[in-house]
Amino acid sequence: MRYIQFEKVVETVESLCIAANYELPDDVLTALKKAAQKESNPGAVKILNQLIENARAASQQRIPLCQDTGLAVVFVEQGAEVAVKPRVKGGARGTRDEGRGTNFTAGLFDAINAAVMAGYEKGYLRKSVVADPLTRNSKFPPSAGYIPAIIHHTIVPGQSLKLTVMAKGGGCENKSQFKMFKPTAERGELIDWIVDVVRTAGADACPPFIVGVGIGGDFELSCLLSKKALLRNLQSRNSDEFYARFEADLLCRINALGLGPQGLGGDTTALAVLIETAPCHIASLPVAVNIECHSHRHKSAII
Repeated sequence: MRYIQFEKVVETVESLCIAANYELPDDVLTALKKAAQKESNPGAVKILNQLIENARAASQQRIPLCQDTGLAVVFVEQGAEVAVKPRVKGGARGTRDEGRGTNFTAGLFDAINAAVMAGYEKGYLRKSVVADPLTRNSKFPPSAGYIPAIIHHTIVPGQSLKLTVMAKGGGCENKSQFKMFKPTAERGELIDWIVDVVRTAGADACPPFIVGVGIGGDFELSCLLSKKALLRNLQSRNSDEFYARFEADLLCRINALGLGPQGLGGDTTALAVLIETAPCHIASLPVAVNIECHSHRHKSAII
């Protein structure tokens, strides 16, 4: 068994939180530049170029790409032969040690939350978390408001730990939807619904979008697949030719809506549609759409 120090995880995730909020990924920047070259609407071209300039300024000046610095969503791929050592009592960052390090994930999850708090404070990123979803009251200490992070944890072969931080803004997340179709539903019915989800999102979700689609699994897995789909490179195609064509057809239909950048009209309503699938029950066909705005913030690292 390989052991990774608690502080190494904190250091890594802290830097990912800041980098994700300051630096637009290269594939997103490339997609924006290509869209600006192909766009026929002069107003849309101007907006796309402003988004590109915004990305340049954020990276060079080390400031957030968007004022909504999101809820921290962390995807963890933990090798079966690696564990995180518990934090040494009295160590840095004010996180607690309750002797739970023997648990396979307790030290890891504590390290991630400590890192998110540290990274968001160090990066001057907005507090966006309330403890109670209905009363909107915060039961956290005044220094909090950044955690807990949403952590999706998977065990994989090997001795490495892959960590991906996605800063998920409220505007685009609020427009995501789920639907349980009948298993007899045809491809066109799914396309119509997915396109309508994007249409109703409109300007509120800050287009041009990246659209993640999860098909199959069950209620919760389809939603997770739709979010994990957003982590793919925007220039990639689905490995299954059937779903690669599905992605292309959806992107064409969505861009034909004419919503355009920031909902002000144009050819570029979405930069990409990315589909992930899983086997499902014979009586079910779950489909989820997770929308991401043009400020598509995510960074990964492997320890």
